[in-house]
Amino acid sequence: RLGDPEELAATLIWLVSDASSYVTGITVPVDGGLVMP
Repeated sequence: RLGDPEELAATLIWLVSDASSYVTGITVPVDGGLVMP
């Protein structure tokens, strides 16, 4: 299924929060698990 805008926004909010302060230089796929590494 396609993601909802709220699901994408939740990821962006997390990225700009202090909770993600240890995360640097990554790509965060927001695809609902469509592409598995």
